Amino acid sequence: MEKIKFTFRCQHCGAQYPKWQGRCSACQQWNTILGESVPSRQLQAAPWYAAGVVRAATSNKPKLLQDVIYQAESRVLCPDKEFSRVLGGGIVPGSLVLIGGEPGIGKSTLLLQIALTIPLERVLYVSGEESEAQIKMRAVRMGYRSEGCYVLNETSLQSIFQQISQLQPSLLIIDSIQTLHAQHIEAAAGSVVQVRDCTASLLRYAKSTGTPVFLIGHITKEGNLAGPKVLEHMVDTVLQFEGDRHLAYRIVRTTKNRFGATAELGIYEMCQNGLREVTNPSELLIAQREQGLSGMAIGASLEGNRSLLIELQALVSPATYGTAQRSTTGFDTKRLNMLLAVLEKRVGLRLGAQDVFLNIAGGLSVEDPALDLAACVALASSLQDQALPQHYCFAAEVGLGGEIRGVNRVEQRIAEAAKLGFKVIFISQHNQKSLSGQGFKIDIQPMTRIDEILTTLFR
Repeated sequence: MEKIKFTFRCQHCGAQYPKWQGRCSACQQWNTILGESVPSRQLQAAPWYAAGVVRAATSNKPKLLQDVIYQAESRVLCPDKEFSRVLGGGIVPGSLVLIGGEPGIGKSTLLLQIALTIPLERVLYVSGEESEAQIKMRAVRMGYRSEGCYVLNETSLQSIFQQISQLQPSLLIIDSIQTLHAQHIEAAAGSVVQVRDCTASLLRYAKSTGTPVFLIGHITKEGNLAGPKVLEHMVDTVLQFEGDRHLAYRIVRTTKNRFGATAELGIYEMCQNGLREVTNPSELLIAQREQGLSGMAIGASLEGNRSLLIELQALVSPATYGTAQRSTTGFDTKRLNMLLAVLEKRVGLRLGAQDVFLNIAGGLSVEDPALDLAACVALASSLQDQALPQHYCFAAEVGLGGEIRGVNRVEQRIAEAAKLGFKVIFISQHNQKSLSGQGFKIDIQPMTRIDEILTTLFR
C-alpha cells in the first residue's frame, strides 16, 4: 500500500507546515491552515491520465537568443470586441486565461457567449456547477446557436482529459477550477493542492497542444481570487469581472497579461438576453446628466488604452450629529480626505463641519488621479450651490500644495472630450508644452493652482 503523506497547507498562499498553527507566517492570515493527505510519490510525477494528450517532457538545451526561431502567433479574434480588447487583441493559441468575479456577476454568461459565437470548429465547455440542461436553457435565453459548441458536466480531471483526447477541441473552457479534482490526490476539491495540480495539468495541456484554455475562478470575501497565490503566477492572463449586481454595467479588467497591456478595460451591459458590449462608454456614462444641478463635474479618465469621461457627483451638507461623515462610491476615500484638506488649507473652504458624499456615476470604480480636479470642482460647486456649465471638463491631478499637476496622455483625454461635444477643458500648465501644434476643436484652459480655477468658475 502506498504511503500517504499528511501535511498542513495555507489555503490562502499555499505555504506548507509540518503541523497545524493558527496563523500563517508567510501571508499573516489567521485560520487558513488545513490538513491534507497527499500521496507523496505521485505528487512528483505528471498525472498518468494526461498521457496521449500532453506530450512527454523532453530535455532542452540552452540556445543563444539570436538563434531562437520565432514565428508570430496569429490571434483568434472574437466577435466580442470588448473581450478582444482586454486580451490584448484576441485569444493567443496555447494561452491559459483565468477570469474571476463575485457569484452571479456574469462570468459563466460571458464565457458561454464566447463559446457560442467564436469562429472555431470545436469548443468544449466543461461545467462542474451546472447541468447540461441548465447550460442549454441559458443558451436558449440568450438567443445564440452554434454548431461547434460541446458541453460536458464533469468534475473529474481524468474523465475530462479522456473526453479531450477524443474531441480534440480548439478552445477549452473550465467552469470552475475550484470544482475539479484529480483522483490521485487525496484532498477535497477546491483545496490548495487540488487547484494547483489541476491548473498545472491544464497548463501543460495548453502549452503542448497550442489550445487556449479559459478558467473561471471563485473569489474570497475580500475580493481576491480563491486558491493559492501561485495560481495567478501560473496563468498567462488574469481578468477580473467587476460590477454591482444591482446595476446594469459590468467591467472586465485586465490585472495580468503576458501578451498585452495590463489595466485594460471592457464594459458590458447586463440585458435579458446576456451581456451587451458598450462600444462608447463615455457617451453612456454622462447621458443622464441633469442641467442646473450643483455638485456635478465631468472628469477625463484613462483606463488602459481607453479614455473615459466620467461624471462625479458631490453632496456637501452641514453635519447634523456633530461628527462629519466622509463617504465615497467608486472613489478612494483616503484620496477624498486629502482633497478636502487641500481645499480647506489652500483655498479656505470650510469643510470640517460638513458631511461630504462623493459618487462616480454608473457604478464604476476609478483610481485615476486625473479625476482630482473634477472632484474638487464638484465639492466646491455643492458647497456654494452653484451649478457648472454643461460643456466644461477637467483632467488634472491636485497636489498637497494646491498645485495643478500634469497627467499622462492628456492628448487622448482632450480628443475624447472634443469628440463628445465639450467646449472647454481645464488641464495643468505643465501639459501645455506637449500640445503645441496640435489642433483640437476645444478650448484648452491651462491652470497652475486650484484656487485660480475655483475663483474663475465661482466668482
